[in-house]
Amino acid sequence: MRSPLVGAVTALLVALPLGSPAVADDPLQAGWLDPVIEILPPRPVPHTPYTGSICPDGAPSCIDATIVEMQRRLDRDAAACDHDAIFGLAYLRVTEDVRTAVNAGWFDDEVWLGQVDAVFADLYFDAMDAWHRGDTASVPTAWRIALQAADDRSMTGMGNFLLAMNAHVNRDFSYVLAEVGLSGASGASHKPDHNAYNPRLDALMDPVFAEEAARFDPAFDDFSVLGVDAAAAGTIMRGWREMVWRNAENLVLARTPIDRLLAKRAIEEYAATQARLIRVAFASPSSAARDQWCADHG
Repeated sequence: MRSPLVGAVTALLVALPLGSPAVADDPLQAGWLDPVIEILPPRPVPHTPYTGSICPDGAPSCIDATIVEMQRRLDRDAAACDHDAIFGLAYLRVTEDVRTAVNAGWFDDEVWLGQVDAVFADLYFDAMDAWHRGDTASVPTAWRIALQAADDRSMTGMGNFLLAMNAHVNRDFSYVLAEVGLSGASGASHKPDHNAYNPRLDALMDPVFAEEAARFDPAFDDFSVLGVDAAAAGTIMRGWREMVWRNAENLVLARTPIDRLLAKRAIEEYAATQARLIRVAFASPSSAARDQWCADHG
């Protein structure tokens, strides 16, 4: 059964526009959701040890290896001015910042964080590889929409960013959290560590948006487009990340196979619906100017 907390969060997120002018006008409002998020406690979830083969020890070297692989893929996509490079760049910068945060002692449970980071990235690599080898049937719907739009060169740079971010966060992330675990051996929830990354994402938005504009799409940081500036993006990400945690709780706490099936269906349908909305809102009639810019600067 869906928790009343999830219903409250869902209602809040449905009310969020992609580009709220009030948020876009004042970067200080990027964290306006934080008080709401903090008063919604995590549901009690029993500890289940992570038994996966990807980064089983949660060592920092896992993040190092992920960054090397992300850089390799970004170099390839940037050289070809592939529209997948937009998300590849953003994800690389986020992962580099995760490494910085771990080294600085930002998180309470660095082993858990290392496992989450590695398993999360592996799902991204798997989706990209399956798509590009033609195994599209195995690619989740939200990812299919994002990757087809990138191949078609039919989106703005911001559109490519939001489509891939939606697929990876709204679709992939709940499964990762459920697999790695929502609570530690002591029974304490990992939700504080999950929430702790929100302000770091805020700080990344402006420099990442500027780099995207400098390398791949000069209109990327043109915030007149639906008002999606760095502050608005931070608000969207907070809402998505809160929804992700609640969906992971539903997966872990599912009592029957039917309950788990319904929880999975909710994840897939939400991500696919978001993808379709983004696909329409950020469509571009031509990518010629953007592609030429990338050829000169990417």
